[in-house]
Amino acid sequence: MANFNTAYNITLGHEGGYSNDPDDVGKETYKGISRRYHPDWEGWVIVDEAKNSTDFPNNLESDSRLDEMVKLFYKSTYWNLFWGDELSEQELANELFDTSINMGTNRAVKFLQKSLNILNRNQQSYEDIVEDGQFGQNTYRALSMYLAMDGIDYLYKVLNILQGMHYINYMTESPTQEKYARGWLKRVEFIKN
Repeated sequence: MANFNTAYNITLGHEGGYSNDPDDVGKETYKGISRRYHPDWEGWVIVDEAKNSTDFPNNLESDSRLDEMVKLFYKSTYWNLFWGDELSEQELANELFDTSINMGTNRAVKFLQKSLNILNRNQQSYEDIVEDGQFGQNTYRALSMYLAMDGIDYLYKVLNILQGMHYINYMTESPTQEKYARGWLKRVEFIKN
């Protein structure tokens, strides 16, 4: 089964510490947690208190309470929504987790559902599933059937193609976001075979 800590450590390599970039749609963020989208996250209290220090934001990095809050938030808000502990493929769990944090779990699961529908050989392998962004029994069953048939490689590629196309479309519609292109594209990986 997939391991949360493995996925978490990979994703933290993509997420910075504290940022308050006016061009970032998330605005103020800490390790990828956006105050705009998650204003009730309990870690904001610690972040706000730390702003009084002359060492801000560096003083945040040594706060073990804040680190634990980030980890718990990521597990409950992202990992658990796509049943990360139930997935047999660590690479898939890593991909869904990272995409969820960067784009939202709903979009990550929709990418998974669309990928599974594309790869089901016109419903010969299993029936199409609803692309609603909710990970449930039907998605889990289709995923299990797919993995038993083909393994991870094609699924991983389609997920990353969808992710990359999302970034390209987003930057095309909002050119101010192009400054994030290199960071986003580091998240788009392919298995070569």
